[in-house]
Amino acid sequence: MLTEIRIESLGAISVATAEFDRGLTVLTGETGTGKTMVVTGLHLLGGARADATRVRSGAERAVVEGRFTTSDVDDAVTAYLDEILDASGGERDEDGSVIALRTVNRDGPSRAYLGGRSVPAKSLSGFTTQLLALHGQNDQLRLMRPDEQRGALDRFAGAGPALERYRKLRDAWLTARRDLNDRRDRARELAQEADRLKFALNEIDTVDPQPGEDEALVADILRLSELDTLREAAASAREMLSSSSEDALGAADALGRARGTLESAGDARLRALAEQINGALTVVIDAASELGDYLDGLPVDASALESKLARQAQLRTLTRKYAADIDGVLQWAQDSRNRLAQLDVSEEGLGALQRQVDDLGRELAQAAVELSKVRRKAAKNLAKEVTAELAGLAMADAEFTIGVATDHAEPDDPAALSLPDGKTVRVGADGVDTVEFGFAAHRGMSVLPLAKSASGGELSRVMLALEVVLSASATGTTMVFDEVDAGVGGWAAVQIGRRLARLARTHQVIVVTHLPQVAAYADVHLVVHSQGPKGASGVRRLTDDDRVAELARMLAGLGESDSGRAHARELLETAQNDRA
Repeated sequence: MLTEIRIESLGAISVATAEFDRGLTVLTGETGTGKTMVVTGLHLLGGARADATRVRSGAERAVVEGRFTTSDVDDAVTAYLDEILDASGGERDEDGSVIALRTVNRDGPSRAYLGGRSVPAKSLSGFTTQLLALHGQNDQLRLMRPDEQRGALDRFAGAGPALERYRKLRDAWLTARRDLNDRRDRARELAQEADRLKFALNEIDTVDPQPGEDEALVADILRLSELDTLREAAASAREMLSSSSEDALGAADALGRARGTLESAGDARLRALAEQINGALTVVIDAASELGDYLDGLPVDASALESKLARQAQLRTLTRKYAADIDGVLQWAQDSRNRLAQLDVSEEGLGALQRQVDDLGRELAQAAVELSKVRRKAAKNLAKEVTAELAGLAMADAEFTIGVATDHAEPDDPAALSLPDGKTVRVGADGVDTVEFGFAAHRGMSVLPLAKSASGGELSRVMLALEVVLSASATGTTMVFDEVDAGVGGWAAVQIGRRLARLARTHQVIVVTHLPQVAAYADVHLVVHSQGPKGASGVRRLTDDDRVAELARMLAGLGESDSGRAHARELLETAQNDRA
């Protein structure tokens, strides 16, 4: 639910704050005061594209801030909203509400914020569209589009799971079919590629390189190239450490004698020094032993060097062809094996892939049939309920229909599929059906497509009737209608107000209207009015007496006359009694 909105420097509005309650809230005001800017602000919070021309003259940027609560939505939606908040790093306010904010700069990009954190406009839209449903005259035009009509039917039918299964199967079928066609069309080219990969892998397997072997060989070859020098250095050092001849004592023997002398002195401090010497003696003995092992490991001739050089030449052959080093060669080989596994152009391989395509096609066809059944069944019920709602909107003779037809494929359609009944259909992203809303305003008239048969006022009522029906099973959404009553008057306007009040029993409904018959049904009446210099506008909540004056102005511009106020008071009392 939207609890508050603050608008700054947007269109005619300089600074305005409006608080919203549950139920039906209407916004009214003179033409040009900027009441539509409230809806524009909500569109911005919904992630709509920012228009710098909307920034008020003299200001550098416009700011729209909305506060939302989520206590009215179901657990699944709340969990989804929490995921978006967590992903963006946003936080709820102390009262559990979430603040969404959008800025539109005159020069430079716009900015979006959610829960106190900067986020992409898409993330803000993902959050607010779960809580806001915006309907204006542009939405009426969208209602004429086939995809919007199909989407409305799917909402009513609860076709989400069936549509999701269909789409997954369609993606798998198209991928497998593209792979099959690609292999068939490029059979010779792929066979040549497979031969090249096999040759290269055989060459690598014959050499059998090991990870890091090229670097290890460099170190071994360097060592073997200086074999005599290394042997002399190691032998001399070992002699110095472990020799025990009378001419020269080795370091180990000297340390051993020093340790014995100190231990026999009987002095505690000297014995402590003897312990230190003992540690040094251990290090010297270990070093002498390692030098011995090193000398034993040195080759006695140059044949080992020749073997290492020959091995290095083999590895360099691979690194010249396949990668900069042996680790890269091994990775290339692994990638090539994976690629080779995908290049099966044998008859057996093609046959297996064809069977996969056929199996997926049968599953997809069955999923398409099931999705069509869901839509056709729901179409009858939705049309019946919308027609009944239109009768309540002073269109008792109107007829609303929904046609669900199979989208037959053209002969050269690359996405054609045969259904179990033998029909060849076009496999679209949203199914194999075309959905079309039909409408006739009076009995005896031919039912024509909605885009060809409904006037502006009739289209407004069709959209409202559709929303009332679609929203019957849902709660928690804030529904915003921007002059949905355009082109309507008289008794039809009263019926629209009644239906909006009925919708407000389960939803928060916000309506921008110019009709007093609609405004009279409101729980909360806000007026957008001019204030201060330079034509700035603000938003004010009306009391009962103020509502009477505003309704009188809307009736005939008679806000100050006794007759106008009497008429407005009667209209208000009638509407409120009708709601009771």
